[in-house]
Amino acid sequence: MARSSNRSFRTPVQVAAAVVGAVFLLVGVLGFVPGITAGQESMRFAGPHSGALLMGLFQVSVLHNIVHLLFGAAGVLAARSWRGSQIYLVAGGVLYLMVWLYGMLIDRTSSVNFVPVNAADNWLHLFLGLGMIALGYVLAARRPKESRH
Repeated sequence: MARSSNRSFRTPVQVAAAVVGAVFLLVGVLGFVPGITAGQESMRFAGPHSGALLMGLFQVSVLHNIVHLLFGAAGVLAARSWRGSQIYLVAGGVLYLMVWLYGMLIDRTSSVNFVPVNAADNWLHLFLGLGMIALGYVLAARRPKESRH
């Protein structure tokens, strides 16, 4: 029985993109939930002075949460295809490495820290970037024959 006729079949790279996307959607929502996000009353739309901390560690703002929601939705949509999933994971990983580098180089108290990010965010961005790139390449190496065109 060929699995290619089963429209609900997902390759490992598609499952990874869907899971990563779903996690980002969850994080985006949780960024607005009091108790999970400490300092909710000091959350700003954007900028370095947002005092809200997701799980007491990661600095967030309304804009930061919206970025998580959009990035998550992109992952869920990308998971519809093998190629979209690989692009989402690898390009998203590269994007997160760029965000990590940006966060390491900027003055986090200045207005250029508009997302905003703190030291915990920077380390998370490094590991997310490396992990997403690894998932995109390792899982895509096992592309099923019927998807190769």
